[in-house]
Amino acid sequence: MKKIAIISEHASPLAVAGSVDSGGQNVYVAHVARELARAGVLVDVFTRKDNPALEPELDWMRGVRVIHVPAGPEAYLPKERMLPYMDEFAAYLLRYFGRQGQGYDVIHANFFMSAMASLPVSQRHGIPLAVTFHALGKVRRQHQQEADLFPDSRFDIEDDIIRRADRIIAECPQDRRDLMGLYGADPRRIEIVPCGYDSAEMAPQACASARAALGWDDRAFTLLQLGRMVPRKGVDNVIRALGRLRHRHGVDARLCVVGGNTDAADEAATPEIGRLRRIAEEERVIPWVEFTGRRHRDELATYYSASDVFVTTPWYEPFGITPVEAMACGRAVVGSDTGGIRSTVVHGKTGFLVPPRDPDSLAERLAQLAADSGLRARMGEAGRLRARRLYTWKRVGQDLLSIYCHMAADATLPQRHAARIAA
Repeated sequence: MKKIAIISEHASPLAVAGSVDSGGQNVYVAHVARELARAGVLVDVFTRKDNPALEPELDWMRGVRVIHVPAGPEAYLPKERMLPYMDEFAAYLLRYFGRQGQGYDVIHANFFMSAMASLPVSQRHGIPLAVTFHALGKVRRQHQQEADLFPDSRFDIEDDIIRRADRIIAECPQDRRDLMGLYGADPRRIEIVPCGYDSAEMAPQACASARAALGWDDRAFTLLQLGRMVPRKGVDNVIRALGRLRHRHGVDARLCVVGGNTDAADEAATPEIGRLRRIAEEERVIPWVEFTGRRHRDELATYYSASDVFVTTPWYEPFGITPVEAMACGRAVVGSDTGGIRSTVVHGKTGFLVPPRDPDSLAERLAQLAADSGLRARMGEAGRLRARRLYTWKRVGQDLLSIYCHMAADATLPQRHAARIAA
């Protein structure tokens, strides 16, 4: 295995995670590329050029290039508005791949639009195609309904990709079940590889020193919510649970919310913060809710370590990297019983699973943890060991590389690859 192309049309590895349309997929692409390069594989990451100041090609780190693909305006676009430019993206890939002296062994497309743009070049050059969807359109539509701004054509595009890709990389067992149940995917071509965490970034720190660094009250029971500020992440549910925790259960609790489109908690730049502040006012907890805005990755371990419990209750979550990062920092996690969180958090051992959009259930579990510091410590340690055993990016990279090697070996049998393309 010598050279891999990673396609990620809206999620650049260079972007700061936590801002709009920048989250788990950006982190995934960045760390997968890095781990493959560490294994001696050359990696080219193709992402849409969304700023005229970006260089066409950038040597990001040893063994990894980022290629900025001209497709549509050289400005930020919500991913829901990128579909009309994917033909342009695909045409660029065809030209670029055709000029390469050393061809690619495998293409790994991330998200349905990247896979759509990758299919023509995969077929023309006979390069096996792996796809990680990161989110499935039919699942998104079930949960977001009219708030889902992708067109219905996404469903047919995903059906076509699932029929024609050589491998589908599911991120968790629920992802695999959705692929099979909603799309009729062939289980023989689905591999489960989760997301991971970076042990150099995410490691436990002493809680007292972490709180001192952040200027937090050492006595309050402190919850942390960290991630993109969009409604489906369910931060409003956490705020409502905080109200019940304080007013019904009598717990001296506070909540820190990390995330946003700017480093300061700016409602103009991140309207969701304004909505959440209004909910905090309704719940009479505004003095105990801190909105920090976006934070850089080298600061996150301090936030995880300073908290008593990490809370994340999205409506749905294809995987969810933040619970794994919190576990790696030795923190108990209370998360929604949905998607990837259902497989990463072991209920009763590394934390608790609760129904989404149920602040009463969430408050009850938080009150239980507030009353038992020993339970929090045991869950945090169990989570740390589980994360180290199952969810490092090094392991993710090794598992993907093994899959790529099998795909490349299969592709050397022309009749097999021709049969897939014909199908």
